[in-house]
Amino acid sequence: MKILDELERFQQAALRDKALRDQILRTRSDEEPLTAFCRLACRKGYEINAMDLVYAGEEAYASMRRATNGGGENSPMLEHEDDYYSLFMAAMEAAEKHETMP
Repeated sequence: MKILDELERFQQAALRDKALRDQILRTRSDEEPLTAFCRLACRKGYEINAMDLVYAGEEAYASMRRATNGGGENSPMLEHEDDYYSLFMAAMEAAEKHETMP
């Protein structure tokens, strides 16, 4: 899926570039964080738009539900497992924590 490839490329660039990572983390304080994140990605040359990102997450969740016999009470659901934006931001936060550790 192209959106996931673009997201991966953007993440790898951000993990190598602290200034870019800082810009990404600052988008969280925007009134519309996902929109600000996607706008920054596009300015940096990565084709990431909010609708594609949300759709990819919904598709992943639907696929997981189908893989667990249609869902139901006993279906596993990991927090943010279908939310690629949250997973991306968690990776940025982890990189920041790792960088600031003595």
